[in-house]
This record gives sequence, structure tokens and C-alpha cells, in this order.
Amino acid sequence: MDFDDTPEEAAFRAEARAWLEEHAPVKGGPDDFSTGYLEGTMAPEEFNRRVKAWLGLLVDHGWAGITWPKRYGGRGCTPMQSQIWTQEASKWGVTVNPFPVGIAMAGPTLMRHGTDAQKERFLLPMLRGEEVWCQLFSEPDAGSDLANISTRAVRDGDEWVVSGQKVWTSGAHESQWGILLARTDPDVPKHKGITYFLLDMAAPGIDIRPLRQMTGSEHFNEVFLDEVRIPHDMVVGEVNGGWACALTTLSNERGLIAGGNKSSDSLALIELAQKRGRNEDPVLRQQLVDCWSRQQIQKYLGYRLQTALSKGVAPGPETSVMKLFAAEYLRRLGKASLEMLGPEGQLYADDAPAGTDWQARFLFAPAIGIAGGSNEVQRNIMAERVLGLPGEIRADRDVPFRELGRRGS
Repeated sequence: MDFDDTPEEAAFRAEARAWLEEHAPVKGGPDDFSTGYLEGTMAPEEFNRRVKAWLGLLVDHGWAGITWPKRYGGRGCTPMQSQIWTQEASKWGVTVNPFPVGIAMAGPTLMRHGTDAQKERFLLPMLRGEEVWCQLFSEPDAGSDLANISTRAVRDGDEWVVSGQKVWTSGAHESQWGILLARTDPDVPKHKGITYFLLDMAAPGIDIRPLRQMTGSEHFNEVFLDEVRIPHDMVVGEVNGGWACALTTLSNERGLIAGGNKSSDSLALIELAQKRGRNEDPVLRQQLVDCWSRQQIQKYLGYRLQTALSKGVAPGPETSVMKLFAAEYLRRLGKASLEMLGPEGQLYADDAPAGTDWQARFLFAPAIGIAGGSNEVQRNIMAERVLGLPGEIRADRDVPFRELGRRGS
């Protein structure tokens, strides 16, 4: 494992740091939008306004899409340089993963599987934040078992007619486009009859219904599709070959979630405990030390990934390790934060003495154990691909989807 930058990496880091010092808002300052609205600290409209302005500045100055080709608005750099940029930008009052479904998930999928026309049409507006994207994957009967989707797409000339229901669609009500998985052949096994589409969220037949979370926000949605028509040129990859595209998206999503927790969180909670005189409580001290230790382990897992990127090695199952570890860390951090706050942790209003950041993180933490593949799915990946244990018995692997049950008939 390498901890030091190469001379080239050090030069890139210095250049990035200098640009951020000149243009980025200070963390904790009045223009800080690093936490966003998922943690309840900013109205969605204000967050989106600041992100779009920031993305436009990045594109204009050549700091957007560090690994993206220059022809699509990116910088054309290496994954390692992208990692360095993220490390430096995270020290400032900016979100390091703006509009992630588009830029961090749909974008890489299009670059790998999309047509030239799709890349030319979508990538630059995506990178600028001019078009926001959502992910239409999960369904009421297809969560961790994503290949069990039953939303149907039927070919009608140069169009596909799509009907079905999606759920837990982040930001659907604010998005102009979506990446959609639909079943196009129910007579083959479930992984083989799926196609990956690009969906105009303003198309007739789409009904978006927000889902209120216990944080009080309505970030997630359920989406109903009633004979929605999608042009054939909005198919990504091969017809019935959408599972390969979906795996590209999901791999990027796991890496995004795994690297999303902030390195200063545990220290900030320790400092707050010291200010409030709670740092001598032996039970709380144990929890704080546990959180700090896990944060350090997560940092070194990041170094391992960084070393692989520096050597040009594509990420593998380590993203599942990091994602699972991040989910457990954030759960424990949330628990420790409410333990530290005591009765005040029950307050979730603007006039709470310490604000509502810690309460919001506690309430949002369980979602990380589900998003991007549940903890159980990550454990299966690690067991099979890292430890070499026998794979789960999948009795439905070779069974046509139509024969699996009522929803596939």
C-alpha cells in the first residue's frame, strides 16, 4: 500500500489545492453547501441552485469530470487524480458528489455502453448540472434481488411502450432524465431479459409520488409508468443485455456511497462531547473511540483503493467492503451522537441548541445499509469473490422469468 503521492500526483494536488483556495467557499461559512439537504441542513431548491452554479464554474475552469474525456467537458485525467481532487475538495464547503445519479452513475455507464450520439447528447449537460438524473431500478418486488423487476417494455416500431412501478427513486420529482431498467423478454431467465433505457421524465404517462422519510424530507419517490413511450435510440447497450449496463451503474454507486462519509465526522463529535463535558462518561467514551477507530480503518481502506487506482487497477470487491464498513460506521456514529446529546437528541427543530445535523444523520443512517445493495448483498459479494466461499444456491437462475410467479406472468 502506498501512502505518498508520486511527483506527478503531488503536482496535481498542489494545482487543485490552489484553485480551490481561490474559488471554493470555506467549510462552515455562510456559503457552505457541503452537507446538502439529505441531512436536513438546507432547502432542496437552494442546494440545487448552489450545486448548478458550482458545476458551471468547474466546467468553465476545466475541473469538472476529472476522468471524463475532454470532448465531453471533462479533464481527461486518471482515476487517481480524481481521487486526489475529491480529497482536496472535501476540505471545502462544496459537495464532492454533485447530482451523483447522473455524474457518478449514469455518466460512466454511458461512456462505457452508450452510443456516440447518446454521449454527445447527454454527457455535457449532465456534467454542467443542466439536466438532473434519477435512477429507476428498484421495485416493490425487486430490491436486493434487482433482477426480479417486472416493469415491462414492449417494442412498437421505433418505440418501446413501458408500464410498471418503481420505488425509492431519489430525486425523481426534480429530475429531467432517468436511467430505467425494464423487462423486454419474460421468456428467458430473469438476468437475461432486461434492457437499460434513458427516460425523459416529462414523457406522458409518468406519475411521481413523493415518499416522506423520517428525516422529514421527501427525497425518495415512487414512480408509476402507464404506457410510457421511449424512442428506440434511448436504449443503452443491447436489447435484453441491460444487466451488464446495470452492473456498471451499481459498481459506481457502491464506490460513491463507500467514499461519501466525511473524515472529520468522528472528530467533530468528540470535540462537541469535550465542549459539553461528556468526554469523561466511560460508556460514551467507548462509543466515541469505536467511531474514531472505524473512521481510521475506512481511511486506510480508501488508501488501498487509491493505491489500486494509482497503478491503473480497476476497483473490484473492495468497493463492497468499503460500502458495508461505511454503513456500519454511520449507524454507530448516529447512535453515539444521540447518546452524547442526551434528551436534546429528541429535538428536531431549528431552535435546537446544537442544531439538527446530528439528529438528521442518525435518522438517515439506516438508508445507507440499503442503498446501492443491502448489507447482506455486500456480504455475499465478499464471501464469494474475496473469501472464495461457495455461491448461494440460486434455484431460479435458469428458469424463464415468466415461470417465476404471478408478477412475471
